[in-house]
Amino acid sequence: MAAKPGCFVVLEGIDGAGTTTQVARLAEKLRSQRIKVRTTREPSDGPVGTLVRQVLTGRMVVPGGRAPGWATMALLFAADRMDHVESEIEPFLAEGGIVVSDRYDASSLAYQSVSSGAESRGAVEWIRTLNRHVRRPDLTIVLDLPPDVAADRRLLRGEAAQLYDQNEVQRALAAFYRDLAKHMPDDRVVLVDAGGTVDEVHARVWAAYETALAR
Repeated sequence: MAAKPGCFVVLEGIDGAGTTTQVARLAEKLRSQRIKVRTTREPSDGPVGTLVRQVLTGRMVVPGGRAPGWATMALLFAADRMDHVESEIEPFLAEGGIVVSDRYDASSLAYQSVSSGAESRGAVEWIRTLNRHVRRPDLTIVLDLPPDVAADRRLLRGEAAQLYDQNEVQRALAAFYRDLAKHMPDDRVVLVDAGGTVDEVHARVWAAYETALAR
């Protein structure tokens, strides 16, 4: 079965689920079939995305030494996403290539709504409204991993903790991602077991891609 060109695929999951690794593996598989592929990520490498990364790593804070609130973060992510789509995603798709992104607007729905606390129900709808004009993915693959396993993986990376790396936040995010299809009813969302070896997870991701989009 040949891979389908001209589509937009997103990989999502909690920190440590393996999205970056599996984006690279999926792109490698597609290129082996002589498909033109671009990998990308959010926050993007554009001007707004660079600013967001500085916030996530604690290099930029608001007065008082704290990170911006969830609503401000949602607006920053939405601005980055619009620029990302216009400057990178849509031009490559128009050329008939496949774009594989490490995170997209599902991350905003998950991370900002969870961090909004008691306002989470209204936050989901508001964040969806912020992102209503961006390109919809043809497929969103959620890498489902127990939060304790993901926490161990983050420790092994030896990197400084980022804004949303607290274990209790990650547990709430894992629960949100398992219900992602409910929050994005018009999108094609597939949950994939992210446990096991990199090769085992890649095989599941590829199977999900083939079932949903290959022809």
